[in-house]
Amino acid sequence: LSVRYICLLANNVENAIMSILMCLTPFLFAPFQPVWMLPAPRISHLQPLSDEKTLRVRWMLNCSDVVVDFYEIQVSRTEFHTIIYSNYTLTWTSAVPLNCTDHSVRIRGFYRQSGPSPWSDWVTNKGTEPEDKMKVFPSQRFLKEGTNVTLCCVPQRGANITNMAIYLKNYSVISLGTRVKAITIPNVTFPTTPIKAWSLTCNDNDKEKYWFPVSFPPQKPRNLSCETSDMKTVRCSWDPGRPRHPFDLNKQTRTLHIENSAVAAVRCAVSSCRFPVVPQLEEYNIRVVVKDNLGEETERYRFNLSDRVFPVVDWDKVSPRVTDATLSWVIEGKLTDSMPVVCQVTTSPDRSTEVSCQNGSSLCQVRLDHLLPSTRYSAKVRCSVNGRLWGNWTSVQDFTTNPLVTLNIWRIIQKLDHPHSRQLTLLWIPHVTGSGAIHIIKGYVVQWSQKDQNMTEQVDGGRTQTQMSIGSERCDLTVTAVVSSGASVPAHITIPQMNDTGILPVEKRLKDGFTSLSWDKWDKATCGYTVEWCIQGHVMPCALQWMIVADGNNTLLLPNLGHFKAGYRYTFNIYGCTEDGHHHIEIQTGYSQQLQSIASPSLVEPVQTTSSSVTLQWLYAEDDPAHPAFITGYSVTVQESGYDRSQVTVADAHMKSVTIEDLQQNQEYIFSVCALSEAGPGQTSTISIRTRANYSSHMAKILIPSLLLLACVILLWPQRKRLKTRLMEVFAYPAGMNIKTRELERFLYEVWTNHLQISSNAQRQLDCASCNAVQTVHV
Repeated sequence: LSVRYICLLANNVENAIMSILMCLTPFLFAPFQPVWMLPAPRISHLQPLSDEKTLRVRWMLNCSDVVVDFYEIQVSRTEFHTIIYSNYTLTWTSAVPLNCTDHSVRIRGFYRQSGPSPWSDWVTNKGTEPEDKMKVFPSQRFLKEGTNVTLCCVPQRGANITNMAIYLKNYSVISLGTRVKAITIPNVTFPTTPIKAWSLTCNDNDKEKYWFPVSFPPQKPRNLSCETSDMKTVRCSWDPGRPRHPFDLNKQTRTLHIENSAVAAVRCAVSSCRFPVVPQLEEYNIRVVVKDNLGEETERYRFNLSDRVFPVVDWDKVSPRVTDATLSWVIEGKLTDSMPVVCQVTTSPDRSTEVSCQNGSSLCQVRLDHLLPSTRYSAKVRCSVNGRLWGNWTSVQDFTTNPLVTLNIWRIIQKLDHPHSRQLTLLWIPHVTGSGAIHIIKGYVVQWSQKDQNMTEQVDGGRTQTQMSIGSERCDLTVTAVVSSGASVPAHITIPQMNDTGILPVEKRLKDGFTSLSWDKWDKATCGYTVEWCIQGHVMPCALQWMIVADGNNTLLLPNLGHFKAGYRYTFNIYGCTEDGHHHIEIQTGYSQQLQSIASPSLVEPVQTTSSSVTLQWLYAEDDPAHPAFITGYSVTVQESGYDRSQVTVADAHMKSVTIEDLQQNQEYIFSVCALSEAGPGQTSTISIRTRANYSSHMAKILIPSLLLLACVILLWPQRKRLKTRLMEVFAYPAGMNIKTRELERFLYEVWTNHLQISSNAQRQLDCASCNAVQTVHV
């Protein structure tokens, strides 16, 4: 507790009060002979402050011309006025909170010539008197680590306190009056429990706990400094000092104040703060305030913004080549628009270069020359505005210069008659970087291993392939170019085990005019893809071409269309690369341009015919890769002499027969057959065919009247006598004619028998005609 004293001197009747904060320390005074007695002071005001640690005292002294040399103040506690402080200083601290019990103050003055005045009356600041519930003080519950703290329990009227405990540990109880009890905790420390707070109980039977968090006061920010990387935002940072426990309940606030600006205070993080640049303000006076429940700390800093620019650099890209590399980076904030920036590039081993970036672009670059091929280098960059304050180094960027010679390696695998042997053709394409010529390659070293066997072969520099027989197991191969300066980076390829894929390639057709390939990603691919095709399409021998696609990509931009000829079918085999080799996953076939010059089909003879239909059959190799286009079907044209043509289309390229129906009997027709493609119809095969005569129609003309006559005879036979009589009456013989009835009947019988014989012969000819139709199409 602190007590502040303000002396109020009365001046005659107006009793004007002059307040003076006394902060004097005790001093010795010489004895004097009292000549005149000072009047006793009168305390006019005694008030506790909100922190529960300070009593503000005001008093009045009825003396107009006398200046009091010093005062003696006494403070008593409890209702018994136990004096706990009596001294000549104006500052006093008590370990007991003011709310725990009554605190009384009295004062007297000393004048050198008259001696001490009488004591003033006691003026009491009453402690808390709870009515229905116990109260615990200090109400400011945060305890400062490392201090001695007194806690008191003030019971309600009629209650009594027998003991006090912290975490069930009893402490010696101090009586503050008749009812109030207190304990003192020496050297407060952080509890070992997760919650950093002490729990106080005022009685054994009291289940309520009072929590007092333990913490430490804020620490003064150290090493405060500010900087900007873009002249738009200022970042200030400092050392916050001792870190706080995650469960420390004493939460801190940190604010930054720009004292020479009207900008509002900025809330900060634990160790840094950001605020926008104040327009037209170059010099900054800032103040960082750290505040919590146990106090407040302040640190000030002054700086010129132009002197605190630290450029921030991010890598853009590194483009290495064989003997040089281009490094580029980006300076954040477009600082090069307003001020010159110098950057320092350091590469290992021990090489440094300075670059001026004044082109108005945030992108800077430098070219490093005189590097060695196939060599690993490391680089880092930092930049400065004034050449004195350098920004931080970027992260180290590693790169490797390209080799002077690289090999693009591939293979052709052929099965042999032996079930466990394969013929392997290893191919490679050398690429010499820069101005180097291909003749710098002296030769190649081919190495392969399978099972426990390791073999090496020396190949002349003029060759780019070699053949070998390998077994059914996995085989690893490497090819290294031998150059005048040493050797190239080895090219490696793995041949998978025979019949180990279990993958059926997916077949697709490409559209005309293809410029790129794309395929479904294969989830087992770990090292990209390889696409192979024959440069001359289907023409043999195959001049194999292949291209490698990087991992993660499933598209390939093909060489320009001049590389692919019109009318040639190209088959692209796509292989997925894995650790155990390449696996065939997809086949794509297409033409750069399909042509119409398709060969004609070969018609099969003899052709099957009837009196009303013709069945055509032909032979054609529709899947032959030599065709200048994909065969999509066939077109059959039928033309009768002097009449228009009719056409029949067969949409299935694998169906090579068709039946044309509804033709005229005994009629000659011209049939034409050609293959179809997206480019149009091809060449035509033509044949003339006459349909057969339809004898059944003639038989019907004869047989129908005969049958009608027979039916009439059968129906009229029972009435023959009556009919005969009637006929004889109607058709009487002329006079002089002698025709006998029996001879007439014999004549009619012979006519009827001849008619039946003719009908029977016609029916047998009809039964001999046959038709073997394969497909029926009505025309």
